[in-house]
Amino acid sequence: MEKYTPIRDAMEIKLTDLGRVAYEPCLELQRSVAESVANGSEPNTLLFVEHDPVLTLGASFHAENLLFPIAEYERRGIQVIRTDRGGDVTFHGPGQLVIYPIFSLEEVGKDLHKWLRELEETILITLSEFKIEGRRFPPHTGAWVENRKIAAIGIKVRRWVSMHGIALNCNNDLSIFDSFVPCGIKEYGVTSMTQELGYDFSCDDAKPTVAAAFSKVFQ
Repeated sequence: MEKYTPIRDAMEIKLTDLGRVAYEPCLELQRSVAESVANGSEPNTLLFVEHDPVLTLGASFHAENLLFPIAEYERRGIQVIRTDRGGDVTFHGPGQLVIYPIFSLEEVGKDLHKWLRELEETILITLSEFKIEGRRFPPHTGAWVENRKIAAIGIKVRRWVSMHGIALNCNNDLSIFDSFVPCGIKEYGVTSMTQELGYDFSCDDAKPTVAAAFSKVFQ
């Protein structure tokens, strides 16, 4: 496993739990908060949210990774939206905790590689609290349990403020991931907290531990 070195200085972090929100209004909120963080009028902000069902297509999206026409996803009640984060296609929906750390990277040394490793570390700490052995799986970004991805990570940085973030599968329907190629990775599958623990594990169950993991890594 790649060695992790925490940052030295504590960061002020504001935590906001948005509940369940559609993707596009939340994206606009992220942009507004990012602008405020960039100009110093808001502290680093951590958003928790569950989204209505949506496939988001990142900057590295390849059309062949959608296995159905867009109209078919929409018929199934799943929006398909292009977005400006890094990465390929991923899914957000009920039962998945989406974590948006809108942080000034000037406070972490303007090091994108280190920032991604720190985001991974928050999830690895979270998993360990529930006795799940998570790991990094280079060159693939995210958190994994053996060869199954449990948390996807994709970011966008503007003016050295990071947007987007982490999607942690808690008790979401994993069968949806069979309808596309998650993050463009064909070889490996996905998993969830519920699947690994063997009992129903909700986003609300995860939130306090994720918040504590961010506090440990950044404060």
